[in-house]
Amino acid sequence: MMRSLYSGVSGMQNHQTRMDVIGNNVSNVNTVGFKRARVNFQDMISQQMSGAAKPTDELGGVNPKEVGLGMTVAAIDNIFNQGNLQTTGVSTDLAIQGNGFFVLKSGEESFYTRNGAFGLDSEGTLVNPANGMRVQGWMAEDVNGEMIVSTAATPTDLIIPVGSKDPAKETTNVNFSCNLNKNTPEILENASLEDIKKGTWGTEQKIYDSFGNEHQLSVSFRRVVGNPNQWEATVNVDPDNADFTQTRVGLGTTDGMANTFIITFDNYGMLQSVTDTAGNVTNPTGDVVLQTSFTVPDANLDAEGNPYRQTLNINLGTIGSMSNTITQSASKSTTKAFYQDGYTLGYLDNFKIDASGTITGVYSNGTSRTIGQIALATFANDRGLEKAGDNTYVESNNSGMARIGESGVAGKGTLMAGALEMSNVDLSEQMTDMIVTQRGFQSNAKTIQTADTLLETVLSLKR
Repeated sequence: MMRSLYSGVSGMQNHQTRMDVIGNNVSNVNTVGFKRARVNFQDMISQQMSGAAKPTDELGGVNPKEVGLGMTVAAIDNIFNQGNLQTTGVSTDLAIQGNGFFVLKSGEESFYTRNGAFGLDSEGTLVNPANGMRVQGWMAEDVNGEMIVSTAATPTDLIIPVGSKDPAKETTNVNFSCNLNKNTPEILENASLEDIKKGTWGTEQKIYDSFGNEHQLSVSFRRVVGNPNQWEATVNVDPDNADFTQTRVGLGTTDGMANTFIITFDNYGMLQSVTDTAGNVTNPTGDVVLQTSFTVPDANLDAEGNPYRQTLNINLGTIGSMSNTITQSASKSTTKAFYQDGYTLGYLDNFKIDASGTITGVYSNGTSRTIGQIALATFANDRGLEKAGDNTYVESNNSGMARIGESGVAGKGTLMAGALEMSNVDLSEQMTDMIVTQRGFQSNAKTIQTADTLLETVLSLKR
C-alpha cells in the first residue's frame, strides 16, 4: 500500500518537472533562435514478488511477478529542428538555414548560439548587443592587392571599419572591345573638316592617377590611306592638355615613341597585328598590350629630376578572336572601353553579408572589398550541449568538441542576411502536452488520495 503512495509522489514530482519545461517552452515562443525542450519519462526499479521459472517436463514456464516503484525523468532533450525565418531588413541580422551555431566569445570563453541578432559596437566590432559577446570569424588579409580570407586560421573578432578609407589607385589597365566600321571613308590629303570627321572614330575612357585625379584617355582611329585593313590610332591623355601630358605609346616601352600605332585586321575583321612607331610588331598569336605613359600634373619630380610619368596598359584583345577584342566589321563603329582598374579615394559606408558568411565592404568610390567571413560551429551531438543563458550553449562532455568552419561546408548550413530564425516552439503541441501533463499530475494525486483512503480503512478495523 505504501508503494502506491510513493509511486504517486514520483509521478507528481516528475509531471511537475514536465510542466516546468512546457512552461519554459511557452514563455520563449517568441524568443529568437530558441530551441524547445521535451521531457521523456521512464519507470524506476521494480520490486520482485517472485522470480521467473523455466518450463519443466510436466509444467510450462512461469513469468516473474514485479511491482513498479514509480517513475523518473529519463531525459530532457533540446530539439534543434529548424525554426521559421523572419525577414527583418537589418543587414547585421543573420539566420542559419540548416545545421550549425554562431560562435561568440566572452574573454577566452566560447559560447554558441542560433540567435543572429547582431550589431556593431563603437569600435566596429560585430557583437551580440544584448550581452556584448563578440562574433567570431576570419578577417581578410591583403595578399598582392587581393583580399583573401584564410578559413584554416584560428577564428578571431570581426571588425567592420565603417568610415575607413580606401586609398586612391592609379589606372594600370584599360581594356578595349570596340568595332571599327569597315566602310569608314579614308581621309585623303587636303580633306575638308567634314570629311575628316566622317573618317575618324574616337573612344574615350576615364582613368585615374595616383592622387585619384580623373583624366580622359582618348583614342581616335582613322583609316590608313592605300591599305583598306589598316587603321592608325592616336592616343592622348587629357587632349585639351596634350602638350603637357605628352602621351606616348609602344609595344613593351614608350621611350622614344610617339603617341600613335597601326592596327592591322585580317580578311575576317579580326585583329591580326599591331605596329608601333619604332616598327615593333606584335607576335602572331596572343594578347595585344600597348604600354602607355603620360606626365602627371602637380606631381613630384622622379629620381632623375624629370616630371613624373604614369604608365598604364591598353589591352586591345587577342589576335584572331572576336570576343572582348577590337574588330573591323561592316557595321556601325562602337565606343567601348569596357574596363579600367583605377579609382579615387573612397570611404566604407556600407557592407553586406552573403550566404557563405562573407562580409563585403562597399565604398563610396564604387569599389567592393572582402572584409572577413563569419564562422559556424557544429557538434557530433548537439543535444549534449549545456544551456548557458542568453540564448547560448557551451560544450559538455557529451557534445563533442566544436567543429568550426565556413558555412555550407562539412554539413554546416547557409546564412541569410536581413533575417532571423524564430523559436521552433509549436504552441498547439505545447498546449496539448500541457493538458496531458495536467491529467497525469491529477491522476497521480488521485493515486495518493486513494491509498490514503485504504490506510484509513485499515486503521478503522480496530474500532
